[in-house]
Parts: sequence; structure tokens; C-alpha cells
Amino acid sequence: MMRHQHLEHRFVRNVPRELEPGVLYISMDYATAVHACCCGCGERVVTPFTPTDWAMTFDGESVTLNPSVGNWNQDCRSHYVIKRGRVIECGSWTNAQVEAERSRDKRAKQSYFNKASPPASMDSPSATHANGTERGREPWSRLWGWLSK
Repeated sequence: MMRHQHLEHRFVRNVPRELEPGVLYISMDYATAVHACCCGCGERVVTPFTPTDWAMTFDGESVTLNPSVGNWNQDCRSHYVIKRGRVIECGSWTNAQVEAERSRDKRAKQSYFNKASPPASMDSPSATHANGTERGREPWSRLWGWLSK
């Protein structure tokens, strides 16, 4: 049973050190949301907004995060969806399901960032994708390059 059935959202530049339970802090500057785990354990839950992680939708009144939040690295192993500020508890996953999701996530990141990274000879600001967008300057490809070092 989730202790918090609803999360109030707050747009902030910097997430406070001490999290208020029941509050979803959203930093667009850092493209991330942070909250205290909805089960009540108080663990800090960080959900980065990237093309391969979470997406946040603000409808003018409430916030939705997609996909679900699975706290597999925490003792509580809570799993829930945040939809229009409501916390909807989801079923627990087995270790095999968690490992399958981690593998899927890793493949999605590799696929996305390999597509986003241009060959060395095209690493210039003037190189463009077939759809006309610039290559070589995507922040996610730079982040992936930094993370995979």
C-alpha cells in the first residue's frame, strides 16, 4: 500500500536537499524529477528526462511521468505510476523481470545513442541528418559518450 496516493508538483531550479514527502520536484534546468518514495520509506527517487528514460507531461494542472517508477535498487522495491499527480500502485516484479527490463533499457540506450553519435568524419556542426537536423551536437550523444567512457 502506498503511503502517498497523490503527489503535489513543484517546478524548481534546484531540488532541495531535504525532500518533503508527497511532493514531486521538477527541475527543467536539469531535466529531472525527484521525490521521496511514495511507499513512505523516504528514499530519494530520481527520474531523469531523456529520450530513453522518463518523459514528463504537464497538462497545466497536473504532472504525469512515463513509464512507471520501479525502485528495484531500494529495499522497498515499490513500483507505481504517476498519472496526473495520482500515484497508482503497480504489481511487484520478479528479479527476472527486473533484469529483463534493465537489458531492454541498456539496448534502447545503445541503439539511441549509437544513432545519435555521428562518425568521426562527420563530427562537425554543419553535418546534418537525412531529416535536416544537425548531427554531432545532440546533448544526449555527448552525455552517452561521457557515461560510456
